[in-house]
Amino acid sequence: MTGIGLKPNAGSPSDTEDRAYAIMVTRARAMIPRLRDRASRTEELRRLPPETERDLHEAGLFRIVQPKRVGGSELDYVGLVDCADAIGQADASVAWNFANLSSHHWMLAMFDKRAQDLVWGRDPNALIASSFIFPAGRARKVDGGYLLRGSWPFSSGVDSSEWNMLASVVSSDDEADGIEYRIFLLNKSDYRIKDTWNATGLRGTGSNDVDVDDAFVAEPMTVAVNDLAGGPTPGSAVNPNALYALPVFSLFPYVLSGVALGNAQACLDDYVDLARHRASTYNRAKLGDLQTTQIKIAEASSKIDAARLIMRSTCIEAMAEARRGYIPDIAAKTRARRDGAYSVNLCTEAVSLLFAASGARGLYTSGALQRQFRDAHAINSHIAFNFDAAGTNYGRVALGLPSENLTL
Repeated sequence: MTGIGLKPNAGSPSDTEDRAYAIMVTRARAMIPRLRDRASRTEELRRLPPETERDLHEAGLFRIVQPKRVGGSELDYVGLVDCADAIGQADASVAWNFANLSSHHWMLAMFDKRAQDLVWGRDPNALIASSFIFPAGRARKVDGGYLLRGSWPFSSGVDSSEWNMLASVVSSDDEADGIEYRIFLLNKSDYRIKDTWNATGLRGTGSNDVDVDDAFVAEPMTVAVNDLAGGPTPGSAVNPNALYALPVFSLFPYVLSGVALGNAQACLDDYVDLARHRASTYNRAKLGDLQTTQIKIAEASSKIDAARLIMRSTCIEAMAEARRGYIPDIAAKTRARRDGAYSVNLCTEAVSLLFAASGARGLYTSGALQRQFRDAHAINSHIAFNFDAAGTNYGRVALGLPSENLTL
């Protein structure tokens, strides 16, 4: 277990906030042994085991970026990276659900206060799933709100959640109105869960499909993507912390990037431990004495360290800018997306390198390496980490062309 930062930004938050931050990261790290022991069970269940969900609740980890006014920790945004990094060193599936579900408390704080009161007034611990695939839904404006329908894939942790944030395009009879992207907050009574999650990697995330048939969603239970682009939001009056003025979708990769980081760090640590003690099957030479082994360790560790630096510095800088009231322009937003994808790609490269260096021993299903390899590539398949998409959009903006990402 190495490399996890315990302070978000020296000199910015108070000493009390730094202590709270260190406590939460320490709690995340303390869970590593038991989460590793449960990893096989998590994969078999295809969702979080009840005892894991309970452990995360009891540690307060689901609420690290929830407002303090409702009992959350209100940590700086980099807390999502650092805590997912720690938990990812045990089990990427658990880290994925932790980061996803935690981040929705952060996003709910940007909704109208009436939505916050409805959810947190009933239960401040309530989990909220999501699917931010806008073309999957169609919404139509009606008196007092919207009618929503659609079928959304990849709603991670949905079986554990009481609520769901579903993204949709809002249709209009007047094409001149243009396309509006909006997020809708629904109770589980308004959608159906389809058990579809049988996946190669991140098997324990329970990322099932969700169907909605013409559900009415009241206006306060929705938020426009344009309101999440940085600066004041509908929730700013009750949640003035700069954390809730961050641009949501330009920083979206960093909700989950720590999962890739922790998974890669665990893979490296396991490989180093193995190389220290293992001899070659064929000539009994110690693997740690081989120059090729030493080079692989150096290459993988440099990729992981670079990824950690990119992820953390981006989040820390974003918080510092938000505290100054600065809203990043489109060039800065596309750079954040580019760096989020690139840093996760570095983690995937590190795991692939170590998997290849491990030889046939890495193929055994009894070991963690095959799971780390599968999880790394599953993480990398998320659209937020597609470097071709992020890189193309960054290049377009750098060349003076309009951004193709309509959520930025």
